[in-house]
Amino acid sequence: MQLPPGRPPYNPPTENRTDYMASHLDLEEQEQLDQLRHFWSRWGNLITGVLIVVFGAIAAWNGYQYWERRQAAQASLLYDEVERAVAAGDTARVERSFTDMRDKFGGTAYAQQAGLSAGKLLFEKNKPDQAKAALRWVAEKGDDAGVQAVARLRLAALLSATKSYDDALKELQSPFPESFVALAADRRGDILQLQGKTAEAVAEYRRAYTGLEGSPDYQRVVELKLNALGVDPQADAAAAPGKAKAA
Repeated sequence: MQLPPGRPPYNPPTENRTDYMASHLDLEEQEQLDQLRHFWSRWGNLITGVLIVVFGAIAAWNGYQYWERRQAAQASLLYDEVERAVAAGDTARVERSFTDMRDKFGGTAYAQQAGLSAGKLLFEKNKPDQAKAALRWVAEKGDDAGVQAVARLRLAALLSATKSYDDALKELQSPFPESFVALAADRRGDILQLQGKTAEAVAEYRRAYTGLEGSPDYQRVVELKLNALGVDPQADAAAAPGKAKAA
């Protein structure tokens, strides 16, 4: 349809268009708000609970990390006190400091190392009962297999030195990490020899000698013990292939 010449096209007032758009946007916003309310009424409690658990776990973890760092720092200071007392040969301070460390920071590596140091000094200062208590605590309560093994070896040596041979051998019956098996065999050989059980001692020394192939210095020490008992492990090793071939 053609408009008469000179007549402009009709345009609705600008105010009406603005009102219409605002009304349309209000309806969209209201619909979105209604959807959000419906979603929150259905899932709000669950979401809140999950957030509480997540943020609670984060806070607990951060708190634990802080506590662990604080424990380690305090244990380190007390360990230094034990080491200073050991260096000074002050058995009273060693016992007191180690007892504090064991009671307050027993789960730390510092406490286990302090037990080894305390046990060594207390034995040297002729306090075998206190030394045994320190080493036994490390052997039974420690959480590092290597440190526990060292404690058992030292405890066996201490028991052997006080002529408690059966108790010493009992300590060496516990499972040892692979890297300590040969050392335990060597220690058993020492105890059996003190008991006059030469054949059994030789068997243990031979196990130790074979297991110490990667430690030539220590292997040489075991070889000397075997030589003193009339055994030449190098000759045994040289003869072994010939025996196998003859068989």
